[in-house]
Amino acid sequence: MKIPAIPADEEQRLASLRDSGLLETGVTERLDRLTRLAKRMFDVRAALITLVDEEMLFFKSTSGTVREPLPRKITFCGHTILHTEPLIIPDTHGDDRFADNPLVTGEMNIRFYAGYPLRLPDGAVVGAFCLVDSSARQFTDAEQDYLKDFAMIVEDEFAVMSAATTDELTGLFNRRGFESLAKFAIVGARRRAEPLTLAWIDLDNFKEINDTWGHAEGDEALKAMATVMTASLREADLRVRYGGDEFAILFSDTDEQGAWIAMQHLVEQVEAWNKGSGKPWKLAFSWGISEFDHDGCGELKPWMKAADQQMYAMKERNHRGR
Repeated sequence: MKIPAIPADEEQRLASLRDSGLLETGVTERLDRLTRLAKRMFDVRAALITLVDEEMLFFKSTSGTVREPLPRKITFCGHTILHTEPLIIPDTHGDDRFADNPLVTGEMNIRFYAGYPLRLPDGAVVGAFCLVDSSARQFTDAEQDYLKDFAMIVEDEFAVMSAATTDELTGLFNRRGFESLAKFAIVGARRRAEPLTLAWIDLDNFKEINDTWGHAEGDEALKAMATVMTASLREADLRVRYGGDEFAILFSDTDEQGAWIAMQHLVEQVEAWNKGSGKPWKLAFSWGISEFDHDGCGELKPWMKAADQQMYAMKERNHRGR
C-alpha cells in the first residue's frame, strides 16, 4: 500500500480548510441530493463528498456507505488531492498503490474508484467528489466530464457555505461570524469605555457521546447546548459555535464578575435541561472567562487564548476531581 504524500502547500491548505468552517457545519440536504443523484447516474455502490484534514478523512455527504471518518493515510482521496485532474482506478486489484489497502481487502471492498479534487474559492484543494464500487469497471471520457460537473457544483456549494456566518447545525454564529462581530464589538467597547468579557466553552465527554450513542446524538448534544445558551442569555450577548464542541459567548457591557454570574446561570440551566431531556447522556461543559484589556494590544487572538486557557484549567480540575 502506498501512503499518500503530503501536498507542498499543506500548511496553507489546512488553514484554508479550517477557516472555511466546512469541518464544523453539518450535513446539508443539497449535498446529499448530489451524492444520491451521482450514485444513481453512475450506477455505483456509493458516491461521496470528502474533506481531508491533517490526519483524518471526513465525509461531508455520502450515499451508499457509512459516514464515519477514516485515517487519511489509507484513503484514496488522500492521493486525489495531490493532483489537478481526476484520479481513476478502474481495478484496485491491479494497482500496486491500492491492492493491499485495507479499504480494498477489508469490509469496504473497494474495487473501483473515481475521484475529482474539490477546491475552495482561494484554490486550496480540500477533498474530493468520488465514486466507489465493489466491481472493476472502465470510466469513459464522457463520465469523467460528468464527474467534473458534479465537482463544480459542490465547489459552488462550498463557496456559499464558506461565506456564511451562521452555523447550520445550531443556528448560532460560526467562527467567521464571531471573528467579524468580535472585532466590531472591541472597537465599540473601546469607544464607549465599556467592559467586554469573553467566555470560552468546551463540552465535556462529547467524544463519549459520539462513540457510545452515535454522531446523530452528538449533533443533538450540540443543538441542545445552543438551545440552552439562547434561552439563558441576553439578546445582546453574542452566542457562537466556534467549531467542533467549542462554543463562545461575548458579553457586551459586562465585566468579569457579571460574566461569571451569567455563566453560573447557564450551568444551572444545563442541569435543568438534563433532568427533563430523557437522553441517556448528560450535557456538561467546562468554561473560562476573560475580560477585555482596554490597555492591551487590542487583538482578538490573545484574548481568545486567555479565555481558552481558563477553560482548559477548569477541564483539568474537573478531570482530576473524578
